[in-house]
Amino acid sequence: YMIWSAFYWDHHIPLPKLAPVQAKVAVALVALLCFLNSYDGEFVFDDSEAIVNNKDLRPATPLGSIWSNDFWGSNLSSNSSHKSYRPLTVLTFRLNYLLAGGLHPIGFHVLNITLHAVISVLMIDVFAILIGGLDCDEKGRTFNRAPKTSLLAAIFFAAHPVHTESVAGIVGRADLLCALFFQLSFLTYCRAFNKDDSFSVKWVVVSLVLCAAAMLCKEQGITVLVGRSLLTRLLTRLALLGLGGLLMLYARWRIMGTGPPAFTEVDNPASFEENIFIRIVNYNYYYSLNAWLLLCPWWLCFDWSMGCVPLIMSATDWRIVLPLLLWCILIGLMNQALCSPDSQRRRTLTLGLVLLLVPFLPACNIFFRVGFVVAERVLYLSSAGYCLLLAFSLGHCCCHWTKQRKLLCVLVLALLCVYVVRCALRSHQWRSEQSLFFSALSVCPLNAKVHYNVGKNLADRGNATAAVKYYREAVRLHPNYVHAMNNLGNILKEKNELTEAEQLLSKAVSIQPDFAAAWMNLGIVQNSLGKFEEAEQSYWNAIRFRRKYPDCYYNLGRLYADQNRHVDALNAWRNATVLKPNHSLAWNNMVILLDNTGNLGQAELIGREALKLLPNDHTIMFSLANVLGKLQKYKESEGFFLHALRISPNAASCHGNLAVLYHRWGKLELAKRHYELSLKLDPKAPGTRDNYNMLQRKLDQLKRSAP
Repeated sequence: YMIWSAFYWDHHIPLPKLAPVQAKVAVALVALLCFLNSYDGEFVFDDSEAIVNNKDLRPATPLGSIWSNDFWGSNLSSNSSHKSYRPLTVLTFRLNYLLAGGLHPIGFHVLNITLHAVISVLMIDVFAILIGGLDCDEKGRTFNRAPKTSLLAAIFFAAHPVHTESVAGIVGRADLLCALFFQLSFLTYCRAFNKDDSFSVKWVVVSLVLCAAAMLCKEQGITVLVGRSLLTRLLTRLALLGLGGLLMLYARWRIMGTGPPAFTEVDNPASFEENIFIRIVNYNYYYSLNAWLLLCPWWLCFDWSMGCVPLIMSATDWRIVLPLLLWCILIGLMNQALCSPDSQRRRTLTLGLVLLLVPFLPACNIFFRVGFVVAERVLYLSSAGYCLLLAFSLGHCCCHWTKQRKLLCVLVLALLCVYVVRCALRSHQWRSEQSLFFSALSVCPLNAKVHYNVGKNLADRGNATAAVKYYREAVRLHPNYVHAMNNLGNILKEKNELTEAEQLLSKAVSIQPDFAAAWMNLGIVQNSLGKFEEAEQSYWNAIRFRRKYPDCYYNLGRLYADQNRHVDALNAWRNATVLKPNHSLAWNNMVILLDNTGNLGQAELIGREALKLLPNDHTIMFSLANVLGKLQKYKESEGFFLHALRISPNAASCHGNLAVLYHRWGKLELAKRHYELSLKLDPKAPGTRDNYNMLQRKLDQLKRSAP
């Protein structure tokens, strides 16, 4: 009775008493129920950079590159690197790639969901130790003194909607793996303690290795040492933990090489404020927003930057009440944690607060600037502390408010149902970029990046007209948003609204002079406007800021071709193919230009060289077949035409030119058949009708002259 009386609230938790295995199965099922509908989602948002475009996932890339590159595949020594060193997470992405035989998102999503279920199950053991300590049964297994509390807290954790970004978004794998190794490090550290209060150095070392693994999944992993240090009193243990932590931090500092990443003001505007008061007030406001996401995770957004959270600029702003309220609550909890006469309440509140606050420290802007305002993914571990405090509070209320116990039971059940429904809805939104980006419009209507992403998604799906509206809104909300200007300028260029396109692109390069893509697009617009000298200069500016820019060399070649500077055009296109050997348009344009200028022999050589690199490119086959036909190599020309038609059977021009070949070759019936196929596919094909009529007259003459 004395043992259980210390955990008096646990009996009143409105849950059935389950065996350990049953409790873990229940938690796993809740976790799967919440996020299973994201298993067949697409690659969305940051997945494109971290996975789709990350060469470190490809088998052809040496495995060692993972250890020298950041999370996004950039070299850590580069000034543009985000310095997010997470090689173990990238290694799991590479494993997914190898097992699936390519970039198939289902395998990535299934592993994320499975990891969350495992982490949720392990949370039962973590909560049990935090609440009841390390008491063991006769078989040496840790005894769960508060099984209902730890189970309820684990269920809350499994179902908390703030986890959706980490589970349904594949790049959230970093948070999941970090949390897993964080738990394992904590649990192995607890195994180091013996009944006689001695401890095993071996298990402490294993715990440190697991902590290092957590940090190699995400930087937040180092915080497990801080939490454990708060639980440790003996100097020997503190020395081991401190030494291990210092070695890890030193290694991390050496790996980063050139210092911390350089973030922009739009990523974290408060950190760029010179006024210390404004900076501190806004940092605390950000903390209150994070607390609100834990308390009421209904308003969720994939990105909280670019005006989504306007700065508090004066003490008269009503939002200043929110951080004050947050600190009142935290101080109240700390007071209970330190001063309550109930030792178990003190322990549970203290460790719950430690688990809530310590993992959040790397994101708090105190030690270094972070690249976001609010990020739901950084709350994955901190939410465990919140869930523990919530479960304890509900148990305490059920214990003392016996008359309202049924109401509390209903409220707990309702809360869990709301969590599950919200998780399912939010997971569904993460299944595609379209639903994810559009869902953010109602949450952060002032966020220019949200409007930009909606516009980009519409444009990628072929709805350029609708995309214009969102790009314009992005530029309105953030007048210096050069990427939105560039994309909007591109669409206006395609719509032949060249004057406005030129103005937008000129403004973009004036704001960011090293924006190579905008320089190239400006050159294309200027070329269309007949401003050839300005266009040429714009192209060379783009190449100056991005030396390896094959598309820009291709467009420069088109400019030279328009000016009849044939040698310069050929050189530009050759540069494009050197930088990008599979640049089909550059190869094809070289063949066509040499053909048009009568250099048939050189055109043949270039065409054959191109087909060695691009053996299934029907446009190059078509161009080479035309050249061979003019060289009277009819049989070989016919072979390339027919091969091109097998790849693209509905190409009217290919049927038409093959008909011309047969016409020259004297195979008139074949010529007639392909003329008719060409006219059927494209009745207005230039020259085809005239050639067909000419052939008909010749066939009629042959019929009349036949005996």
